[in-house]
Amino acid sequence: MTIFDKLSLYLQYPFVQYALIVGTLIALCSSLLGVTLVLKRFSFIGDGLSHVAFGAMCLAAVFNFTNDMPVVLLITIIAAVLLLRTGNNTKIKGDAAIAMISVSSLAFGYLLMNLFSTSSNLSGDVCSTLFGSTSILTLNQTEVWLCVVLSVLVVGAFIFFYNKIFAVTFDENFAKATGTKADLYNLIIAVIIAVIIVLAMNLVGSLLISALVIFPALSAMRVFKTFKGVTICSAVISVVCALLGMVISILAGTPVGSTIVAVDLAGFVLFSIIGMIK
Repeated sequence: MTIFDKLSLYLQYPFVQYALIVGTLIALCSSLLGVTLVLKRFSFIGDGLSHVAFGAMCLAAVFNFTNDMPVVLLITIIAAVLLLRTGNNTKIKGDAAIAMISVSSLAFGYLLMNLFSTSSNLSGDVCSTLFGSTSILTLNQTEVWLCVVLSVLVVGAFIFFYNKIFAVTFDENFAKATGTKADLYNLIIAVIIAVIIVLAMNLVGSLLISALVIFPALSAMRVFKTFKGVTICSAVISVVCALLGMVISILAGTPVGSTIVAVDLAGFVLFSIIGMIK
């Protein structure tokens, strides 16, 4: 059986089709705000919120929620808002607040799973959640539709608020001076990032999410210099790398999340070489 015959056979299964659809949408959403996070030097919020999402997922598992995505999404959005407020208005600033909340959430979640989990394969469940080894291949139709709706909302919000996001990304003080409500749009960015983090956990796991958000943006910046050019190129790179990573994972039997990140890294090296030649 050739590679194409094998791939054609796998594509007949609904769970593979769901994985490709959801993976493409997640990659697209992740790339859009990745550029903003890199330019604002705020990319570490991805790690912080992913750890919060892991803790929320463990909490939902302890209470045996049949669909944990709404619970995880709500808790992660609340954490994003709290991180923004805490980082700006208290003595615990920026990176310190994110480090404190993220580490606490990760430890609290793992503690809950050890104390109350009824699973016979705790290590496997934790590995799947942290590294996204199988979860993207276990999605049901309801989860796929929820992902589609949230992805449409994320892309729509980015397009609708594009000019404001551009303004607060490059010069927040100037944006405030011209009457732009920078704090409001920073809040919108934080909420959108929270949604992306929850969606991306099914694809690459909570520990690898930052790579999905940051690598495409960094790759695009090697070649393009305008905000629009970098954003469009980042979206293309992210989608192509995600699809290629999932196809390789399906054919070779490798972990989905790690394979996608490896392809993203290869893309970054390729674009770095192109940038140097250019």
